[in-house]
Amino acid sequence: MAFVEKRGPGRWRARYRGPDGRERSRTFGRKTDASAWLTAETAKLQRGEWTDPARGKLTVGVISREWLARQVSIKPSTRQRYDSLLRVHVLPRWEDVRLDRVAYEDVAKWVASMTAAGLAPSSVRQAHRVLALVLHDAVRAKRIPTNVAEGVALPRVTRTEPRFLTAAEVALLADAAGQYRPLVLFLAYTGVRFGEAAALRVGRVDLLRRRATIAESVTEVNGTLVTGSTKSHQTRTVPIPNFLLDDMMAATAGKRPDAYVFTSPDGGQLRLMNWRRRTFDPAARAAGLVDLSPHDLRHTAASLAISSGANVKSVQRMLGHASAAMTLDTYAGLFGDDLDAVADRMAALHGSAAASLRPVGTVVPLERSS
Repeated sequence: MAFVEKRGPGRWRARYRGPDGRERSRTFGRKTDASAWLTAETAKLQRGEWTDPARGKLTVGVISREWLARQVSIKPSTRQRYDSLLRVHVLPRWEDVRLDRVAYEDVAKWVASMTAAGLAPSSVRQAHRVLALVLHDAVRAKRIPTNVAEGVALPRVTRTEPRFLTAAEVALLADAAGQYRPLVLFLAYTGVRFGEAAALRVGRVDLLRRRATIAESVTEVNGTLVTGSTKSHQTRTVPIPNFLLDDMMAATAGKRPDAYVFTSPDGGQLRLMNWRRRTFDPAARAAGLVDLSPHDLRHTAASLAISSGANVKSVQRMLGHASAAMTLDTYAGLFGDDLDAVADRMAALHGSAAASLRPVGTVVPLERSS
């Protein structure tokens, strides 16, 4: 049942029955407008895109808080970041706006206004992503037909080049770090994240096999240390170089299997900001290394591994990247320097194959001297 009927002078009502059996109607001043609305609603029904108009009347503020409360699989640090983005960037603009009143052009203007205000492109993209996730959830809940945040033009993020230290620079930094020399070397030669190193337990270090199992990571959330899975939610094994075995033995000696390998001076769990302020930054200055961060040691590990002959799959497994494509995307320039060597090896293979195909007794002409 779908039709347009006249309800009085200058009043036309369009009516149809939804998939739930209930009748929906809307009154217009012109018959053409009523017919156009009815045609659009009927098309949504036929395409399976129809949503109950009443379910779109809730505000973005209400829906976003319900959405965040349902995110049970994200890490605490991610939840904190989402909550901050909602409070600082999303809700000041969209708090009281009904879901069905959020329009594509308004989202585009919001993104443009944040960019014009000087917000970093990465922050603009993160704020937009949170709104898009909320709207995507509303689409799946049949509150709105489409996610109008999709396809909005976003500012381009200029990617900074990774910082790589040489083995000599790592040695200088490690020596300047004093009692945390083993930790600096462990970060620079295994590629683990700081949170993964801070959560490493003695029982997951196998010095005989020269392996460490990376299964957890610790993050500081609102002043509280929270231990959970790694960033990729996967457990991986990293190799421990021979020269680091004595240091790792000293760091694990006399500790229970569930104790942490690297700890604060009082024996507690390491906090990144405290360790950076008290140890890492002073050590970097002493070593003459400007604008260095602990995460740069992860990049350094990748660089040292590649320069030692590691292939992309080995580096991917060591770093715990989700795919080899991610590893190549970050460190493509480091793998490109051996193309000439590859060509030379292929030429040698071709020469060997050609020589093996020559008949026995074939005379190979000598080059004529000039």
